[in-house]
Amino acid sequence: MPDSRPSVDPRLLEILVCPLTKESLRYDAARQELISDKARLAYPIRDGIPIMLVEEARSLDAPEGGPG
Repeated sequence: MPDSRPSVDPRLLEILVCPLTKESLRYDAARQELISDKARLAYPIRDGIPIMLVEEARSLDAPEGGPG
């Protein structure tokens, strides 16, 4: 069965950098995120569009699911 999630243009991935560190990003297709290893942040990809806002990013150091 084909994956129905939109993919990110590989050329876009080549030019995108973390807005915080200005370092290159790693694409996580399974989670639909762009990972900044240096900043320890995961930027979401929604409908094929990377959301490159620090306040929208998920911390890689925070526990899954958070408190509650």
